[in-house]
Amino acid sequence: MSPQSTFLARLRSAGTTPEDSDDLRLQKSLLFFATGLITLASMVWLLIYRLIGPQYSSNLPFGVQLLLVGNLLIYVHTLNFRVFRATQLGLFLIIPFVAQWSIGSFTDASGISLWALLAPIGAVIFVGPRQSVVWFLAYVALTVASGGVEYYLIDAWATDTESVPAQTSTFFFALNFGAMSAIIYLLLRHSDSEKHRVQERLREAHRLLQCEQERSQRLLLNVLPGAIAERLKNSDQPIADGFPEVSVMFADIVDFTRVAEGLTPQQVFAMLNKIFSCFDELAERFGLEKIKTIGDAYMVAGGLDGSGNCLAALADMALAICSVLQHDFSINDRRLAVRIGIASGPVVAGVVGKKKFIYDLWGDTVNIASRVTSEAIPGIVQVDARSYQCLHQDFAFHEPRAIQVKGKGNMVVYGLIGRRTPADDQG
Repeated sequence: MSPQSTFLARLRSAGTTPEDSDDLRLQKSLLFFATGLITLASMVWLLIYRLIGPQYSSNLPFGVQLLLVGNLLIYVHTLNFRVFRATQLGLFLIIPFVAQWSIGSFTDASGISLWALLAPIGAVIFVGPRQSVVWFLAYVALTVASGGVEYYLIDAWATDTESVPAQTSTFFFALNFGAMSAIIYLLLRHSDSEKHRVQERLREAHRLLQCEQERSQRLLLNVLPGAIAERLKNSDQPIADGFPEVSVMFADIVDFTRVAEGLTPQQVFAMLNKIFSCFDELAERFGLEKIKTIGDAYMVAGGLDGSGNCLAALADMALAICSVLQHDFSINDRRLAVRIGIASGPVVAGVVGKKKFIYDLWGDTVNIASRVTSEAIPGIVQVDARSYQCLHQDFAFHEPRAIQVKGKGNMVVYGLIGRRTPADDQG
């Protein structure tokens, strides 16, 4: 970007930079606005005064315009706002009194020194209430000094200078008070408007931040249980909890390796995503906690939140999985079968690692559930003896059978048929 383009861009943006805070942007914008208003008002004032009033030299008003605009252009070039603010407020304060002194008395100048009040008022807006006290005291001091000098020299001025006609003086009193009031009003109104814009931007930023926080929260809850996510956000301590009674289920796709050999990676992903997404919906429906997927195996548990009768919900989910895969070919278009195993007992649950962490389960119960699954008959939900004892009053089972479990020897397992019906109870 050329220097000329850079200068014009700064002029259009009131010299703001991306690093500026919202308050600083507002101060720069308002000071630019005030400078424009005062420059325009003083030009109009001079034009009207020359048309209907005494003919005074235009050197001072013209010099005022040069000072105000020149100071603004220097700021746009240097971007030193602190110096620009101080010098511009100084000009706002001094120029009206110099104009009054050059014309004569307070009455002859039609109260033009009132324009100096823009300095302390502007300081409140551009600098801050506390720092504006100095500017207000300076305004009061200059006003008192001008009044004191005029009080002692009024007779001398009356004989040495040509008196301004009363009509002209009255007209410019009204003009000065009206213009001054209009500038203060427009400045305060513009300030309030800009503050509302800043607040709107802050509200929008806050809304977007909330959306991102909610999105991050949803992503976190897709990885961790809600209670664990809260603990992880509020503490950096390791999370590991023991549970005396948890039910664990694995669902393992039969012959997955053979089926996947003839598919592209995209097809394998689409197949698993469709099936496991269905499992996710079932876990949510039955109030269970998905733990993880391990290749073509799906792990889910119940009882981690202390809720009762989670084993029955886990059994219902297992039966629902078998039903979906056997009858809904929009999900299971390749007619896949699953082995499902359930075991109950104590587990340890916690979050492992500091990066890419997961919530996982450990213990003998998890190992038994995995072994029961690997020995299950495809399409049949298989449970260990402990789970059977909790379920047999509400669910019907096949006859027990013994399986060989590594490290455990023979183990009795039961094939789940479904919930008991009145016919089952009569039998």
